[in-house]
Amino acid sequence: MNNSGRNTSPRPGWHFDNSYTRLPEYLYARLNPVPVAAPKMVIFNRALAQDLGLDAGLLAGEEGAAVFSGNRLPAGAEPIAQAYAGHQFGHFTVLGDGRALLLGEQITPHGERFDIQLKGSGRTPYSRNGDGRAALGPMLREYLISEAMQGLGIPTTRSLAVVLTGEPVYRETTLPGAILTRVAASHIRVGTFEYLAAHKKPDGLRILAEYTLRRHFPDQIEAENPFLALLQAVQERQVSLVARWLLVGFIHGVMNTDNMALSGESIDYGPCAFMDRYDPATVFSSIDHGGRYAYGRQPFIAQWNLSRFAETLLPLLNENEETAVELANNCLNAFPELFRKTWLSGMRAKLGLFNEEEEDAALVHDFLACLQQAQADYTNTLRDLALETPPDGPPFRHPAFIEWQQRWQLRQSRQQEPIQASRELMDAHNPAVIPRNHRVEAALEAAGRGDYAVLETLLEVVARPYDHRPEYAAYREPPPASSQPYRTFCGT
Repeated sequence: MNNSGRNTSPRPGWHFDNSYTRLPEYLYARLNPVPVAAPKMVIFNRALAQDLGLDAGLLAGEEGAAVFSGNRLPAGAEPIAQAYAGHQFGHFTVLGDGRALLLGEQITPHGERFDIQLKGSGRTPYSRNGDGRAALGPMLREYLISEAMQGLGIPTTRSLAVVLTGEPVYRETTLPGAILTRVAASHIRVGTFEYLAAHKKPDGLRILAEYTLRRHFPDQIEAENPFLALLQAVQERQVSLVARWLLVGFIHGVMNTDNMALSGESIDYGPCAFMDRYDPATVFSSIDHGGRYAYGRQPFIAQWNLSRFAETLLPLLNENEETAVELANNCLNAFPELFRKTWLSGMRAKLGLFNEEEEDAALVHDFLACLQQAQADYTNTLRDLALETPPDGPPFRHPAFIEWQQRWQLRQSRQQEPIQASRELMDAHNPAVIPRNHRVEAALEAAGRGDYAVLETLLEVVARPYDHRPEYAAYREPPPASSQPYRTFCGT
């Protein structure tokens, strides 16, 4: 689409090179955002803007409100809605960007490439019965959680801005409309490959696979079998990502294949949440009735999703179908042990263990069993373990936990490193704060009333989660007791 007739912004520092639009056009639809009535900047990520090479001062005002609402296109933008499919709760569906538009790919001053996407920018050819819009609360949730994940050191899409549209959206109630600007290494998903496989586009599969290799795994292009190398590389990144989720108690909530980015970034913060009391069966999503995406099931779902990805690659892995299936299975069968080693390595660091011993897995699993039995807070217990004098409360007074502590201290004593080094290792891997669900809800509720101070303070707290700051001690407190389980909701 030619944007010559559209009000475009020649500044401030946009440098687009839109490689995805050079792929076959059945992978996307070209269209412009739907203009909104009265755009108003709600929150703007100045630090991220600067990293992207943008003029943060200019974009923080009316210019940014116009651009991030879709009312004004940045110079060089080529807006597209991307096509993809996905297994949603195990059921295959043809999807696409029903309320999002990729403006283009920003090249940073360091030569990095990032998608700039508007979420909530209006109807697209993939909207089905949706209105293409988004409400303020879910967009602020994505902004908050994605920035919290960044602070935790977990690969994630980022949030650049949230803009009020000045128009209502209609869900169960009437809500203020908003648009989020999302920044991602790319939006290539398992579901993108599923879309091509479902539409029997073998040439498109090869083109997209080669594109993904060039964009995310250039060191694998010259491999003996580059498409098998692609599967292996994607699997390694997903293993690392999901292990990191578990290590901080994060529950994605909707691990559909269209929400698995091949870049290895966490994407789509809908009904996500952080676990308080340790329980591998924890589910927060209101739509996950069977617990498919429970905290402890996330590794199994990641492997299931990768299996769907592998199925799309079979024609590329080998001309002989049996050989292709064997190659894919050999890769996928390595997932459980690769994940176990990755997660166990992370748990060793959280327990202040520098070396490896054969009984470490049992030590870790017994620790988690103690937490579950005592209904102990996952984050706080791990952080408190590093204290010279842990608090006198649950689970530290529980008989099984006392016996476990003795084993753990004996294990630490066999290391060459001093105990102080172990404590420093633990503090570096156990966050003092996470975005507690009750704190997130309080921030979103206040924002709904037009008070953004609560949200801004929470953002400041979660930006440095490993720092012990006495003034933010209240943010470590678990939620108050409630007869109702906490529930999160999808924003669509």
